[in-house]
Amino acid sequence: MLFRKIISATAALVIGTAALTACGAAGSSTTQDSTVSQTDKTSDKLSIVCTIFPEYDWVKEILGENADRAQVTYLLDNGIDLHSFQPTADDMMKISTCDIFIYVGGESDGWVENALETAENKDIRVIELMDILGGAAKEEELKEGMQEEEEESGEEEGEEEEPEYDEHVWLSVRNARLFCEEIERNIAEADPEYAEAYGRNLESYTAELDMLDSDLQALADRADIKTLVFGDRFPFRYFTDDYGFDYYAAFIGCSAETEASFDTIAFLAQKVNELECDTIFTLENSDKSIAETIISTSGRDARIAELDSLQSVYGEDIENGASYISLMRKNLDVLNDVLVDKG
Repeated sequence: MLFRKIISATAALVIGTAALTACGAAGSSTTQDSTVSQTDKTSDKLSIVCTIFPEYDWVKEILGENADRAQVTYLLDNGIDLHSFQPTADDMMKISTCDIFIYVGGESDGWVENALETAENKDIRVIELMDILGGAAKEEELKEGMQEEEEESGEEEGEEEEPEYDEHVWLSVRNARLFCEEIERNIAEADPEYAEAYGRNLESYTAELDMLDSDLQALADRADIKTLVFGDRFPFRYFTDDYGFDYYAAFIGCSAETEASFDTIAFLAQKVNELECDTIFTLENSDKSIAETIISTSGRDARIAELDSLQSVYGEDIENGASYISLMRKNLDVLNDVLVDKG
């Protein structure tokens, strides 16, 4: 099942620890735009806390030339995956005292409810991406050939399971537009003096998102290959649905599994041959061992290509110019190289 490393009791303990900690937990390294402590800030700047990189980048785009109006914190800037993130005492205190908190809202964020209930600032503006999508959020899809996950300990046999939703909502550029509109609305309401500027920045950034969406649709329209084979987890469900691609993969996007079964390898190898597939996809930071085994089992002379799920973006990457649009355009380039026949 999905990573379940953070429970409410743990979150409550972390909050308690935060009250006794002068400098935050060791190992906490979050990207923010000011050295002013967010647990005891004296400035009148907005304090905005984001869990994942796309949220952080969207906030920066909307602030634009008025970036000095806010302290923006990116919690996962050490490259950790959303599904295994555990907030430190310092992280929890930043959330407790911030003005705007932005998070995904899937099951990996089970710790958030307690963090907000015990927050010092009771007027926090909370933006939950899954909530913005509402009924458009997609349930996780167990495709043919995918390895099923082991039953979670404590589950009753025959107990009806609640649907689990795919958390990777940011990989749809069309979703990104909706999220940015909500982020801009909250920032403008929290800082009305500069609302007009934030609105202009949103309009400009939306035009960039629309151009990216148009380019991705154009790629889908001219693609000779319409099915992707992943020797990895598959977080691109929203993306492929947007542009009409099909896929096969070893695991669902939020899977905690790391070892593929013989049956899964054999199925994907068979698909590689059926589809005459010359490329197997993996995610950033993959050791590529599953993809390599699929290729070896298939007997085809296939290569491995990497797509970025934007889940492991380091603060160092941001300093080097990484942005939501640049990383998505990098994915566009990879797909264009694989899916379009250059002959």
